[in-house]
Amino acid sequence: MELFDVVDVIRVKRDGHALTKPQIDWVIDAYTRGAVKDEQMAALAMAIFLRGMNREEISQWTSAMIASGERMDFASLARPTADKHSTGGVGDKITLPLAPLVAVFDVAVPQLSGRGLGHTGGTLDKLESIPGWRASMSNEEIYSQLGEGCGAVICAAGAGLAPADKKLYALRDITSTVDCIPLIASSIMSKKIAEGTGSLVLDVKVGSGAFMKDIDQARELARTMVDLGADADVKTFAYLTDMSTPLGLTVGNALEVRESVEVLAGGGPADVVELTCTLARKMLEMSGKTDVDVEAALKDGRAMDVWREMIEAQGGEVDAELPIGAESHVVFAQEDGVLHTLDALSVGVASWRLGAGRAVKEDPVQAGAGIEIHTKPGDPVKKGQPLLTLHTDDEWRIPRALESLEGGIVIGDSAPDAACVVLDEIG
Repeated sequence: MELFDVVDVIRVKRDGHALTKPQIDWVIDAYTRGAVKDEQMAALAMAIFLRGMNREEISQWTSAMIASGERMDFASLARPTADKHSTGGVGDKITLPLAPLVAVFDVAVPQLSGRGLGHTGGTLDKLESIPGWRASMSNEEIYSQLGEGCGAVICAAGAGLAPADKKLYALRDITSTVDCIPLIASSIMSKKIAEGTGSLVLDVKVGSGAFMKDIDQARELARTMVDLGADADVKTFAYLTDMSTPLGLTVGNALEVRESVEVLAGGGPADVVELTCTLARKMLEMSGKTDVDVEAALKDGRAMDVWREMIEAQGGEVDAELPIGAESHVVFAQEDGVLHTLDALSVGVASWRLGAGRAVKEDPVQAGAGIEIHTKPGDPVKKGQPLLTLHTDDEWRIPRALESLEGGIVIGDSAPDAACVVLDEIG
């Protein structure tokens, strides 16, 4: 005998009323075990999409998703734990240098990551371009690497964490209920809270290449997630960061790993270094480490040492040559002037079409596909100067990638307004 009739629960939200804690707990549990069918949950998700949720409802929905599976606990570690989550963008390889950088200062980083879909890249896809590296780790291996090991783990989240979210996300994807702030926030935060981290820094991307195009919407999402963290006693802080232009000078799996190693070696693009250091300082501050020089840890090789240990612990050949696409194509400037626009979405879609991303989660990705960026907005250019180099294993992919770049590269007479990497902070 079920505690509620799902039709009654759907009707409550359809008519604009708040769901109670017992109703939410029951519907998430019943959906996870199959007593509530996909078509019924789809109706409820659409009702939430149209009617919204208040803070108490979102908090309880998140708690119920966490309760649908296991919850990791790092309280026994001698080190505090801190994690970072990005809402995804183009060229966003920040996790790769960030995790080892934070671990330098004796803060453990349990970075459970995902794969890319569409034009946004996935951290696991990037790291799998390193020969031998494995994304799957047991809980015991994670604890060991965070405790006695190097202090940083980047791996796939286990199936036991928030299984209700995995099931509901797949349903939202096919019912046009993805871009719903209560459901986005609870999806992200249920997994992050279940991971058991002591503090969490959110990187909410804003702009053409981001999920959130509008800064007010992004601010609402960030505020909602910070509140969910507070409700769950997880210290949470959010940055809104620019994603109108690709981050760094590479987009694509192995290309982004190569650039991340440059950052760990004390070099790399200024915007990648700036954001990595900004997030690292906040993660460390929230873990009680305030007197730290993160820039020095990049310059003197300490972060690189942790990177090497982390990659090797997961089977990666840290000195192996990274793959590059067998075919390449250079995009040249068609006139003199100043590069005014390099649209993140256009570049992201082009990289996806070159084989660096996937249309559905079962698709394979090419480790060596992607785009090298030779010029960023504000740089002067001459006609015939290389702007981008496209890489792929399949020559037939290049024309479609070039189509996606049409209109995304604008050369003008003057530089655009200087863009800030960090647009806002919400704590």
